[in-house]
Amino acid sequence: MPTFDDPISDASEASAALRGLAHATRSFDDPADTYALIGDLLAGVRSLRQVFDQLAAAHLSHQARAHDDDGVHAAGARDAQMAADDLHQAAALVDGAEERLNRASQASGRVAWHPEPEPDHTIPEPRWVSVVFLQGSEADPVLEMIDRDGTDTAIDHLAGWDDGEETTQAALENGYVYDTPPSGRWDRAVTRGDYTLTYDYLHGHVGLLRAHVPEPEYAEPERSGGAHAGAFGVGQGFSQRRASRPVDQAGAPRPGRSVSPVRHPASRPEVRGLGL
Repeated sequence: MPTFDDPISDASEASAALRGLAHATRSFDDPADTYALIGDLLAGVRSLRQVFDQLAAAHLSHQARAHDDDGVHAAGARDAQMAADDLHQAAALVDGAEERLNRASQASGRVAWHPEPEPDHTIPEPRWVSVVFLQGSEADPVLEMIDRDGTDTAIDHLAGWDDGEETTQAALENGYVYDTPPSGRWDRAVTRGDYTLTYDYLHGHVGLLRAHVPEPEYAEPERSGGAHAGAFGVGQGFSQRRASRPVDQAGAPRPGRSVSPVRHPASRPEVRGLGL
């Protein structure tokens, strides 16, 4: 507690209080508390300015008693004058600090602090990345496999082209990512786990897509014409990669995992009045 009449004791207590304040202000649970703190510091700075002036006055008013360690009065009086001048300079600097603190207090008082926003734990909706797309003679063995052994066997077979993160990155870089598995007028689609198989007997193509949950900060570019139209872009000028490794007559892939890009025709004649 301040004594109001013992400068040595009060200065020691003020120093300890400032050390404690420096430690306590490392973080704030409620930023609204800063306004009251700035107000207290403003009052403290005004008192500090007064202290500097009073210390300067003490050096001057007792200048006749000033000597150096050798008892020379002139040297002591000169140092007392220098101390008083520097204390007056310090007081002038505190004036600038007071002005800044006053402006900070006014600005802080205009801030309306709202509650901390709740963290967004929403899991992004999955997208669908293309694993492989086969057409024509490359698709025929797989279409025969679907007829002969079922869609599960075809999914297991085409999953052999899924290189995991490498496949995902290739799809992201080339734009083969969709909100829903693309499906055309004549396509059939079967989903099992993370995979969706699409196939079209009439146009002779088959594809496999895999569900992918994007990172929260990842944003897909907008697609013109819609992201879902067309069977893997049939009639959309869609560019897709296909497996380059050959498929034997039994439908089993031969060794090798390389891929190369292939572009679908911009349009394909529709077969009217036919159903699957």
